[in-house]
Amino acid sequence: MTMSQDRRSFIGGLMLAGMLPGGCAVASPPPKIGGPWAAFSARFLSPEGRIIDTGNGGISHSEGQGYGMLLAEAAGDRAGFDRLWTWTSHFLSRTDARLFSWRFDPAAANPVADPNDASDGDILIAWALLRASVRWRVDEYARQSAAIRGAIRKHLIRRIGTRTVLLPGIQGFETPGLLTLNPSYYIWPALDAFLAADGTAAWGAVVSDGEQILAEARFGAHKLITDWIEIDTAGVRPARGRAPQFGFDAVRVPLYLAWGERRGALAPFRDFWSDCLARHVMIPAWVDVTSGAQAPYALSDGGMAVADITLGRKPRAARGGDYFSTALGALAALAAA
Repeated sequence: MTMSQDRRSFIGGLMLAGMLPGGCAVASPPPKIGGPWAAFSARFLSPEGRIIDTGNGGISHSEGQGYGMLLAEAAGDRAGFDRLWTWTSHFLSRTDARLFSWRFDPAAANPVADPNDASDGDILIAWALLRASVRWRVDEYARQSAAIRGAIRKHLIRRIGTRTVLLPGIQGFETPGLLTLNPSYYIWPALDAFLAADGTAAWGAVVSDGEQILAEARFGAHKLITDWIEIDTAGVRPARGRAPQFGFDAVRVPLYLAWGERRGALAPFRDFWSDCLARHVMIPAWVDVTSGAQAPYALSDGGMAVADITLGRKPRAARGGDYFSTALGALAALAAA
């Protein structure tokens, strides 16, 4: 079941008119609060509560909304958090499950043409709500987080062989006997928080089997993970039909491992980045684990902040950059706090 065209067109019209549900004008942004949220929100948060991907045509993602909600909660910005959550819930909520469509394009006649979700966005939103329920003692945040966590368990958890895995989305990632996974969607500190909130029966196998899969997904000369992997009963390998790169998705794997205090699992990333620094060569934006080819351009500032916390250093401050680079830098600062 998907949202009707008429409702989506109506929602898109409201957004473009700068209005919230019910026809109320959007309030002006609250005063900016310090820390990484201040710089991030100043550049990427719209007045109505949408995080704008400046490197991708001005669209928005459930992922970005989750990043924003986490950063606003950490900064104590309740007004900003509520604005983000109101927009996210109204514009991205699926009608068939308490999950969120992954992409919003304000320039399209149908801004949410693809109703599929992305499990990292779902997890980030649920985690931010859980954290906010504790910080501000709001029971409704806790109820909404619990509903999202329940929907993730119902719709996005699968068994393959003896393993329990997290799908990247409801549709498009499973064929008989084979699943395609995105390792960067395993957001370890969030999964740990869900395990604490809901118990081992709900999340224990997702966490333990996910850690084992991550340990096996080490490819090429540098033993790096790829942006996408596939898994069947025979094992784990880079996903066919996708570039076998440690790249723009997989750079978040060490971020979440460091944030989730799984420092032993950081060894391949630490070794590769340390070697580049020791040889005084550029840290590349991606590495092809099959051919050994490397990007002819450097890792972004945000990616370098991830490298910093992986190497046990204070993350560098962002010097600008697009939405994704700045988000990585802000999250690295939050993880190191």
